[in-house]
Amino acid sequence: MQNLTVLGTGVLGSQIAFQAAYNGKDVVAYDLTDEILTKLEARWEYLKPLYLRDLPDATPEKLEAAVDRIRSSSDLADALSDADLVIEAVPEVLEIKRETWAKAGAVAPEKTIFATNSSTLLPSDIADASGRPEKFLALHFANEVWRQNTGEVMGHAGTDPQYADAVAQFAEEIGMVAIRLKKEQPGYIVNSLLVPLLTAASKLYARDVADFKVIDETWRKATGSPYGPFEIYDIVGMLTPYNLNANSQDPEMREFAAILKRDYIDKGRLGRATGKGFYDYE
Repeated sequence: MQNLTVLGTGVLGSQIAFQAAYNGKDVVAYDLTDEILTKLEARWEYLKPLYLRDLPDATPEKLEAAVDRIRSSSDLADALSDADLVIEAVPEVLEIKRETWAKAGAVAPEKTIFATNSSTLLPSDIADASGRPEKFLALHFANEVWRQNTGEVMGHAGTDPQYADAVAQFAEEIGMVAIRLKKEQPGYIVNSLLVPLLTAASKLYARDVADFKVIDETWRKATGSPYGPFEIYDIVGMLTPYNLNANSQDPEMREFAAILKRDYIDKGRLGRATGKGFYDYE
C-alpha cells in the first residue's frame, strides 16, 4: 500500500503522516480547515531535529524528501481519492470518530482499508459506521512513533484477516514493529499496562498527596524508568487525557481533568510538542 491518508493532524496524526512519508509512502494529511493545516509546516520543522537526533540514517535531504511526499487537504473526497489505507487520528470521542468514519466510508474508493489509531475505543465500537466493517481495524501507534516504534494491529470479530495482514505489513514498511493482537482488548497491550500507572499518578496529584515532580522522581528512582508519569503525559499531550477523563465515572479522574483544563490547557500548556506542559521544554 503506497498511498496513505491520515485523518487528523494533531500530535499523533502528524507524526504518523511524517513517519510514513519518511519511509517512502505518499501521504495526504487531512483536517477540517485550511487554517488548521497551515500549522503543519511548523510541525515538520519541529520533527526534523528529533529524527536527526534519534535516527542514525536521518539526513536533512531525507527529511526534506519526506515533507515533499506529504500534501494537505481539507476536502475529504479529495484527500481519500486514491487512498490505499486511511488511518484516523481524530479526538478520542466515540461520536466524533463514528461521524468521521461515516463520512469517509461514503467517499473512499472501494480498495481502501480503514484503520483507527484510537487509544481506548474498540474497532467494533466504530466499524459499522464506516460501511465496510470487514475492512476496518485498529493500528495503534505509541507517541514519538519514530522512536517508540510499535504498531499494534487489532481487528474485531468481523475483520477479514487479509486486511489485518496487509495493515501489519504496512506498519513494518514504515519502520514499526507490528504487534498482532489475537482479539479485541481495550487499551491494546501498551495502554493496558500504561493507563493504570497514569491513573494512579493522576489521583495522587488530584488528592494533593505530592507535587507532580516528586511523583515523577519517585517513579524514576524506584524503577529505573527513563520517564515519570507526568513526563509521559507531556509526551502524550494534555488533550487526550482530558477528553478521556472529563466525563469519567470516577470523581477523582474528573477532578484531574478539571485541573488539566484550568492549569494547563487553558494556559496553552498542551504538552511537549508545544514546548510546555507539566514541564517547560526548550
